[in-house]
Amino acid sequence: MAEAARAAGRSAEDVTLVAVTKSVEPDVAAELARLGQLDLGENRADELERKADHLHALGLAPRWHFVGHLQGNKVRRVVARAASIQSVDSARLLDAIDREAGLIGVSPEVWIQVKLADEPTKSGLDPRELPEMVERARALRHARLAGLMALGPLTPESERDVSARAAFRELARLARELAPKAPMGDAPSRGRMRTSMGMSGDFEAAIEAGSDLVRIGSLLFEGVLEADRSAERRAR
Repeated sequence: MAEAARAAGRSAEDVTLVAVTKSVEPDVAAELARLGQLDLGENRADELERKADHLHALGLAPRWHFVGHLQGNKVRRVVARAASIQSVDSARLLDAIDREAGLIGVSPEVWIQVKLADEPTKSGLDPRELPEMVERARALRHARLAGLMALGPLTPESERDVSARAAFRELARLARELAPKAPMGDAPSRGRMRTSMGMSGDFEAAIEAGSDLVRIGSLLFEGVLEADRSAERRAR
């Protein structure tokens, strides 16, 4: 990450690592927090609940990011534990998060998920709907708009780098265009609309495009996952 930032003429401190712990057990997430990695991500409400409650019982207080598709009936559970919800893809969900935040007495940041490719497996808002969604965020009483989130396109490996760079540049452009319309005074963004893009396979391209957050899981946990697989093979 630091090398990618330097190559892009950026400071390494400008890019936040969100360690996505969906593939590991709570004790591994706890070790990360003890090491000082305090931005942790989960993509399922039940796993967020399990890990957040486990770490809380250990006296650890990481900053949890919810990065998966959020169903309406699980909003309260996520809002109660996540400081950042990175997958807001509808006005209904935005309003539900704001309502539950008020009832619980918290102020999570929300990220609008943008769909940049016609892929049925991905959620997200059509870019043409973004201005209206940002305007709606101005009326939020409890949640705070932080920026835009997107997933890199699913393309063959030979095309992945080019397609990811194009998608990330497009999200960065949308963020620049929409920044004047966003309630940025309530977000720690220094007058910008931030972006969350890039995962294990394409985070360098995301950093080059200006991403403020990258969400990385498998690259961090290759050793842990291989050890688990080896233990399973021995058990058989």
